[in-house]
Amino acid sequence: MNNWRPDRPYNELPPPPPADELETRLVLKAAIAANTALAQLDQAAVSIPNPTVLINSLPLLEAQASSEIENVVTTTDELFQHLDDDSSATPATRETLRYRTALRVGFDLTVERGVTAKTAAEVCSTIEGREMKIRAVPGTRIINPTTREVIYSPPEGRDVVAGKLCEWERFVHAEDDLDPLIRMAAAHYQFEAIHPFSDGNGRTGRILNVLMLVEAGLLRLPVLYLSRYIIDTKDDYYRLLRAVTAESAWEEWVHYILTGIERTSRSTLRKIAAIRELQEDFGRRARAVSKGGADSEFQSVLFEQPYCRINTVVDRCGVSRPTATAWLGALANASMLQDLKVGRDRLFINREFLQLLVRPEPTGRPDGSVKEN
Repeated sequence: MNNWRPDRPYNELPPPPPADELETRLVLKAAIAANTALAQLDQAAVSIPNPTVLINSLPLLEAQASSEIENVVTTTDELFQHLDDDSSATPATRETLRYRTALRVGFDLTVERGVTAKTAAEVCSTIEGREMKIRAVPGTRIINPTTREVIYSPPEGRDVVAGKLCEWERFVHAEDDLDPLIRMAAAHYQFEAIHPFSDGNGRTGRILNVLMLVEAGLLRLPVLYLSRYIIDTKDDYYRLLRAVTAESAWEEWVHYILTGIERTSRSTLRKIAAIRELQEDFGRRARAVSKGGADSEFQSVLFEQPYCRINTVVDRCGVSRPTATAWLGALANASMLQDLKVGRDRLFINREFLQLLVRPEPTGRPDGSVKEN
């Protein structure tokens, strides 16, 4: 019997159920579709001529979306503009850029030692810009922002929370036949229910999702991010999280996450195909208007750094500053780049690429219908 009450610390939070309870017929059917789409995404990501384009841009879009869920709002322009130097950026932009850094930190730690409680703590610390330890102070409550009603009270007491986190880690690495995508879905609920840190749990949990896929060998590059899907289905996300707590409604929750994986994989596949098409078209036009347009490294820079500085071209392409300026200037004169003066800095912006990155994609709802953003 579930004795959970929203206003009482859920120190009795149980571990996720065994595989035979999670892998229902509905869930397994959704897992087949999600695994197929994810495998296609993985292949497309490593097949693109310059994967750095994806590694630089997709995590930044995820950082923006994941931060938006926590009401930290910035723009794609601001993020790319301050990517190399955030000293003049707004607090929201700096916070979002820390999320992107946390993605990279988490990826490196996962490759080195796997997804662990310590990995989660270091990811959260990077997001928050300070050392984050397991919650020790009692009284944490999740509040409905509209009604001010307490909707959930996570476990409390340092030893209790640490024990639940160890339980979570054992589940993540359990040697059984549970489908890795189903494991990820269950582990995401469990991490959010434990709520191990005083802040940053939502964003940390969303980073852990992709890290689990990397550790399981389903993704070679961290390019699958669910934050946009969660934004578009935010009411369902929180309703289904609560239903697991209150009613042990695991099937609906896991199916929701698997649907998100499938639809986000297909959406990202379309994005990658569009990027490849634009790169080829942009390259043809660049070669027609500039000697630099024939330089493959120059082409790479303009998509890795859509807010491009002259010094970046000098360093990457091994050319003089006048040559780099001439190459960029020729493309700006042909309206292929926007020449923008920002203080003492001169930026050349690949607007076509930026517009492609932020172009809305259809996103799926758990019932299979599609919402146009």
